[in-house]
Amino acid sequence: MLSEPGTDASSQKDARRIDTHAHVFRRGLPLAKYRRYAPDYDAPLDAYFAQLDAHRIARGVLVQPSFLGTDCGYLLDALSGARDRLRGVAVIERDCGQDMLSDMAEAGIVGIRLNLIGRADHPLDHWVSARTLAHVRELGWHVEVHAEATRLHGIVAPLVDAGVNVVVDHFGRPDPALGASDPGFRRLLEFGRSERVWVKISGAYRNWPDNRVRDDEARKAFDLLKEAFGMHRLMWGSDWPHTQFERSDQFTRSLELLHALVSDQKERDVVMADTPASLYMFDD
Repeated sequence: MLSEPGTDASSQKDARRIDTHAHVFRRGLPLAKYRRYAPDYDAPLDAYFAQLDAHRIARGVLVQPSFLGTDCGYLLDALSGARDRLRGVAVIERDCGQDMLSDMAEAGIVGIRLNLIGRADHPLDHWVSARTLAHVRELGWHVEVHAEATRLHGIVAPLVDAGVNVVVDHFGRPDPALGASDPGFRRLLEFGRSERVWVKISGAYRNWPDNRVRDDEARKAFDLLKEAFGMHRLMWGSDWPHTQFERSDQFTRSLELLHALVSDQKERDVVMADTPASLYMFDD
């Protein structure tokens, strides 16, 4: 069970905690031409804030849902009313101009996302131009990568070479049948030496849908990630509202898994507060 609020010291710690991965949307928004899934329900900002408040999480990072493509209007509207509490990660066109990126930065966007799950295996330049990457680097943003572990090296390596920071989603998305033994996941560990790559401890159910094996497999992967990257390169995200897994997973469950993986409070503060506050520019 999660601990209850008590002392002023614990309340101060709660006030620094950050959820680095969530989505907001509503039915009726324009959908991307290419999409694997579109929800038949609403996930509005007030519902997300209710989750944060119920679990004593101070701030959150909203990630543009893949099914909404590059139309980030709803995301930007959500950020506009809660700049002190939210940051955003956008999905953009391949060759996005500096003026648009600067406007997004003013609105609270701090990174872009490449969600390549199920997409063709093209070179990085197919998805984002060198000029756009240069703008991203100048803004101090990061590039968030969501791709199967077997493809990560071919995506992350050129991003690191381009001098941008990289955040890898959902444990690196190892093959469920291979788990931490996935060769692509093992290659991801090599980026721990780069000091430019972070990994999200989030969405474990996307890698291990079977509840009976999830905790053990997540532990194996986490231990290797911790050894390779150190705690200061790992971050937690709820993945709310758990798209495609809405009926089997909850915000509470994602927090409970984090507590099981990171039992030390000081280490959990690094994962939930110190690291994301810096990377997502809350400290600014």
